[in-house]
Amino acid sequence: MHGKITVCHQIKTYLCNINSRNPIKRDRDMRYSVIIPVYNRPDEADELLQSLTRQSFKDFEVIIVEDGSSVPCKDVAERYQNILDIRYYAKPNSGPGQTRNYGAERSRGEYLIILDSDCILPEGYFAAVEEELQKAPADAFGGPDRAHVSFTDIQKAINYSMTSFFTTGGIRGGKKKMDKFYPRSFNMGVRREVYETLGGFSRMRFGEDIDFSIRIFKGGYACRLFPGAWVYHKRRTDLKKFFKQVHNSGIARINLYKKYPESLKTVHLLPAAFTLGVAVLLAGAPFCLYSLLPIALYALLVCTDSTLRNKSLRIGVYSIAAAFIQLIGYGTGFWRAWWNRCICGKDEFEAFKKNFYK
Repeated sequence: MHGKITVCHQIKTYLCNINSRNPIKRDRDMRYSVIIPVYNRPDEADELLQSLTRQSFKDFEVIIVEDGSSVPCKDVAERYQNILDIRYYAKPNSGPGQTRNYGAERSRGEYLIILDSDCILPEGYFAAVEEELQKAPADAFGGPDRAHVSFTDIQKAINYSMTSFFTTGGIRGGKKKMDKFYPRSFNMGVRREVYETLGGFSRMRFGEDIDFSIRIFKGGYACRLFPGAWVYHKRRTDLKKFFKQVHNSGIARINLYKKYPESLKTVHLLPAAFTLGVAVLLAGAPFCLYSLLPIALYALLVCTDSTLRNKSLRIGVYSIAAAFIQLIGYGTGFWRAWWNRCICGKDEFEAFKKNFYK
């Protein structure tokens, strides 16, 4: 009897492994499929899953895809099996875009909701999405982000720099777009038929979400901003990690330019111009201290605005560092990529192979 039980257990384990490696064919009977790629963030995944349990609108499933993590969140996902319609998969590391595709292939929703694992949803998130879709159908959509009360002061300062009018992130926190709205992968929705027709995310390492949004427009589809479907987005937990994130975003902009030359707009040049301007002013400081005046005035402007918005002078001071890092990090990534790709003629992977999948 013991031998039979062992054999049965082995067969069951084998079948489970087969199912985890291959797409599950299911009837498309779910309104939304939430796709969450995770890389070494079990605590943040736990917070996101908790927020999903509190949604007033319940017609959704959750697909967690572990992208080769050394600190997996399988135990976290299993704690929600009796509360959420949730499935967990683990795969070798391949980057966020391909991990989202992996989850999408195993989902069954009419719409795919792409979220980053460092997000928290307000209780009315899906209700807001549903309200917008009931007003008018959408091929793809997205929403803004905010800072949660539980965020550290550094995280709130980083959020300020990514949403403020006085940085290049001004539109993210608002209700209007000056031109086309390009959803980002931290809070993106797309109709399944559109996702499958376009083949999902490309193999780009940086800017794969903007690349996908560009292909949505090129495919004749439309994207909409859903102002009420906002999320709390942690982004990075310290300024060093934040610099790396925005530096890679600057690299991504040149990579996107090489692929879609028309995608480069004047606004994308502002961080590069700001970086060059700061460098020139600092170089002139030993000869004329007044050259530091524009830098000081900008720092004062950021500090005042952030202090009033966050009701905290401490966050206001941190926001000075976050704003300069956001602009200069992006700007240096932009100039670096411009040199490697446009001047030296290197391809995307050759130019930045040390940046991939880290």
